[in-house]
Amino acid sequence: MIDHSFPQIKSFKENFLAFFLLAILGGFAGCTKVSELPDDGFVDVIGGRVAFRVVGEGSGTPLLFIHGGPGGNCCGPLSKLNSVAEERPVVFYDQLGSGYSDRIVDLERYAIVSRFVSEVASIRKELGLEKVHLIGHSWGAAVALEHLLTEDATGVESVIFMGPYFGTERWIEDAEYLLAQLPEEVQAAVREAEASGDFSTDAFKAANKAFAAEYGRRYPPETPNPDCTVKPPGNSGLYNYMWGPSEFLSTGTLKDYDRIDQLSKLDLPVLFLAGEYDEARPETMREFQAMVRGSKVKVIPNAGHTIGNDQPLALNQAINEFLASVEK
Repeated sequence: MIDHSFPQIKSFKENFLAFFLLAILGGFAGCTKVSELPDDGFVDVIGGRVAFRVVGEGSGTPLLFIHGGPGGNCCGPLSKLNSVAEERPVVFYDQLGSGYSDRIVDLERYAIVSRFVSEVASIRKELGLEKVHLIGHSWGAAVALEHLLTEDATGVESVIFMGPYFGTERWIEDAEYLLAQLPEEVQAAVREAEASGDFSTDAFKAANKAFAAEYGRRYPPETPNPDCTVKPPGNSGLYNYMWGPSEFLSTGTLKDYDRIDQLSKLDLPVLFLAGEYDEARPETMREFQAMVRGSKVKVIPNAGHTIGNDQPLALNQAINEFLASVEK
């Protein structure tokens, strides 16, 4: 069921309103309330409730955005797809355990891939998204792929895999390649942490920051999103439990995850989207493209993993062009 009462997080409504007003003043005109969809609310899923938000209107098929992590949130992407939202409703949601959604009280039971995948079906059902485009970023791409492999995927007209993660071994392989391009002192700090098992040192934290600055978010956000100032914006505990201490080291429950071989089963329009300096390397995207008949690759120049932050205009253009070609 959809709940609009917000009994536990009154600040969400206040900050969403602030964001909405700021967005209009900042060039988000045209992204107004959709008559067919509520602006925001909660959907019951296995393990609790997830918070969703909808922006945009237009005749295009809705786009459902699945954020990265695990433990990320949608507050960053929420303000970046403004041009896309002029063409169609864009549905964002915080996965269980992060953002404005309920916390996960039993990680062993609920912090599992299949449960995150079931969220997509629940949201589609409750919001009436019988026809929909999907876009999955990073870990969200794995969730999108898993959804497409289920019987609930009927009505998905296309999928965009943005900086996608489909398998840990390949992700770490790419990360190690990128890490080797950084200064020796950064590499040494990582090797020392891996050898000692101590990931709390200042040197390792600095190495993480150096990696993120080169391959994650390459530029500071131009305008801070007020929706991201409300805590908790994400959940590092969930990230550590499922993934590990850094982007280039996996020690969590996903350490053996690999669904790359399932890409060949896809039979719908597919776009692999990556930044020029993305952790999900453009070279890897082209290998993925070869596995999916008719799929496309788009590389956004001068962008890292957070393409929406680094090159928002180019990201919006790439998404709009792809979706327009699908709907044509």
